[in-house]
Formats: sequence, structure tokens, C-alpha cells
Amino acid sequence: MLLCVLALSLAACGDTADPGALGPDGPVNNDDGNNDTNNDENNDDNNDANNDFDGPRLRVATWNVERFFDVVCDSGGCNDESFESIPSVEDFAARADQIAQSIEALDADVVLLQEIENENCIDALKARLGGTYTVFELGEVRQAGSLDTAVLARGELLEVKTHRQNPIDHPVGGTTRFIREFLEVHVEIEGQHVIAFSAHFKSQRNDDPNQRLAEARAARELMLEAADEHSDALVVLGGDLNSAPGEPAIEAMEEGGELQRVAEELALDGWTYSGAGRVQAIDHIYLVQGQGGQFIDGSADVVRDGASYGGSDHSALMADFVVE
Repeated sequence: MLLCVLALSLAACGDTADPGALGPDGPVNNDDGNNDTNNDENNDDNNDANNDFDGPRLRVATWNVERFFDVVCDSGGCNDESFESIPSVEDFAARADQIAQSIEALDADVVLLQEIENENCIDALKARLGGTYTVFELGEVRQAGSLDTAVLARGELLEVKTHRQNPIDHPVGGTTRFIREFLEVHVEIEGQHVIAFSAHFKSQRNDDPNQRLAEARAARELMLEAADEHSDALVVLGGDLNSAPGEPAIEAMEEGGELQRVAEELALDGWTYSGAGRVQAIDHIYLVQGQGGQFIDGSADVVRDGASYGGSDHSALMADFVVE
């Protein structure tokens, strides 16, 4: 079965600061309770429609786990005022347990994660989820104390591509780069080629909307390039884009209509982040339309246990797809 995680929005973003060794903006890249869901009624209303689909289903989920650091202080500054924190061995194990259990509860075939520090953290999840997932890929930027993207998946790993090393156009001229790794992972699940991108755009702290706009334009282009190169593949993106519907980065992702934001159906119930007295839809899942499969209407769901999920400050988003 195939499903996907998604998030919508109400307002503009605010989340964990950007990762890095020296502060909340991290490595600057400019060259110049219960697992309740909020959409049960919507899903119930669409059961008959969903049953009309033939073929295997895929679930994709996206979740910013929030600051999953290991027990080593890589930045040299891990006090209460530093960006990087250092848990005890016991606290690290407990947090790894919590994250793994929360991921397992999503029952997704592909899980797109944000804010994973390094391979030690991925190895901790692999030790707990190795019976569920066969693919554990980290988009490591190799900066001290950075928080990175990751992809977990069932099936067989086919290929991994990274894109942060490549310059991208900046909307006011010159070039920049993705703030975090824009991770592209190819897997085969039940005979279906799936291309999954895990994204985490620039934080709104020390805000730079043009950086997010640059990242969104480049992400859209890379998704469409992957789709053109692999016309039989289901191509999805999930991540914390730090932008709500209607903001420039989201408008750029949706320019031309090739990409479908699956949580659009949730409207105001699609928020994935709560802070500063407001709720925001800043985590999203996108599908390249017209190839490899389709989104199952009514399947988009935000998973919360309170105001967020699994001890994070973000909720998880997921959705179902039928593959062709």
C-alpha cells in the first residue's frame, strides 16, 4: 500500500532555526499521546471513491522531527544558548525510541524527514526500524551541528542524488545554493519506480523570502527534470518548505500546474506547525501529475498528538497514491 504525508497552511512560517555550527542560520549558502488525525471524516467520506482505484497503493509521509542531535558536541558550543544541543546517552536513546515509534505508526512506504543531525542519528533509527524499512539515506551537509534531510523507504534502493553542491539562480541576480541538502532518492517498491525528494527550505528566522523562492524554483525544475528522465516514475516531494499557500515559494512550486499540492483539499485543517499564537501550513507534499500514478482524493491527512506529533514542534503529513 502506498501513502503520502502532507501539510497545508494558514499563515506564514516560523520554525526551528536553520542548522549550522555557528548559529541559527547555520552554514550560509549564498554565493554572493494518541496518533490522532484531523481528516478522519474526510477519509470516511471518500472510502467509496478510493475503492475505485485498481493497482498498488503507496503512502508517503513528511515530518520535521525537530532538532534530533546525537550525544557528541560537534560545533564546540552546546550550552543552553547555543544552536546545537547535546543530550545524555539516556535522553538520546529515549528520543530515538520516540521518533522511531512515531514513524512506524505512520505506516508509510516512503518517509521524508527533516532535522536529522548525522549518521549517528540515522543509525539509531535504523537499529529500531530496520525490520520496517530497507532504505535509510541522509542528506548530510557535513557542517558541524547541522540538521539535515533524510529519506526512509521500503523496497530496493536504485539511486541517490544530491543537489546542494550546485548553484541555483537567485531571484534578484547572481546565484545561491540550497540551504540544506535537497535529497533525491530513487527506490523500487512493488515493481514501481518512485523518486522521492526531501526538502527543508530557509527558515523564516533571519528571514530571506528570496532564498526560499530560489529554492522553490530550483526544486520544481529538478522534479520536472526527474519526471522527464523517468517517465514511468511516481515523483513526489515532501518537506518543511517554511512557506504557506499563497506565499511566493509556494506560488513558484505550483507555477504551470504540473505539481499537485495534495494537502490543498484539507484547507484550514491542513496546518502542520503551531507557535506564537498561530497555526501554519508550512510542510507540504507535491506530486508531478500525469505519470507513474495519481493522488487518491481524500487521503491527505495531518497526523497530530495534540498540537504537533511525536515530541516535535511539527505535525506529520501523509497521503495515499495509486501507482500505474
